[in-house]
Amino acid sequence: MKQTELCKLVSKKEIADGIFDFVIESEKIALETQCGQFLHIDCGDSTFLRRPISICDAENGRVRFIFEVKGKGTTALSKYNEGDMINIMGPLGHGFEIKDSVKHPVIIGGGIGVFPLYKLAKAIKNADVFLGFRSKDRVVMEEEFEKISNTVIVGTDDGSYGYNGYIASAMEQYLDFHECDMIYCCGPKPMLKAVKQIAESRNILCQLSLEQRMGCGIGACLVCVCETNKDGMDKYQRVCQSGPVFYSTEVTLND
Repeated sequence: MKQTELCKLVSKKEIADGIFDFVIESEKIALETQCGQFLHIDCGDSTFLRRPISICDAENGRVRFIFEVKGKGTTALSKYNEGDMINIMGPLGHGFEIKDSVKHPVIIGGGIGVFPLYKLAKAIKNADVFLGFRSKDRVVMEEEFEKISNTVIVGTDDGSYGYNGYIASAMEQYLDFHECDMIYCCGPKPMLKAVKQIAESRNILCQLSLEQRMGCGIGACLVCVCETNKDGMDKYQRVCQSGPVFYSTEVTLND
């Protein structure tokens, strides 16, 4: 069982309104982290349950995670200051599978689903990346992805920056004229459904990272179960243990 660790917050930045970029010190977590895994974070005395937050990057004894303030837990977490100690469990979950045989990878993320894809893009190095946001004022990390990727296409739902519309549509248009043998995706469920349909209609392997509510983060409480169809059998699996990353053919994404 994973142990908790008190980690020092060494860097805190607000990179957009209500979006915070934290870096903590932990040799152990940094060494063990795989692309697509997450942390289970104690956000403070005002919250009972830990909050699952994806790992953005991990190297040289430091771990980076980015989150958007949405509720009581993330609000409390945003109040921490550099030098404070944060109680963290991790890394947790099953991350992305990186295959040496893949020659034309595509990475696509939406909203807060962009953040856990950064370490993946660094590891792959030659990916074409699609990043979707609600509006121009929510666009983050574009330049960081540009430094490590073949191509970066940014879109906004309201058309205020980059591609006008849902980023899955931009990816679909791209696939009409470019090769792709693996799609990696993280984002809200409507986006995951769209990417799943696009990938499977073109017979492209696709890995999806699910955003799911969690309680314990270690598979005991069953709050985070999702419906799967693995090996032709319908059953429920725990996202915190079997995921958050699944192949698209394994998950139904039913409401």
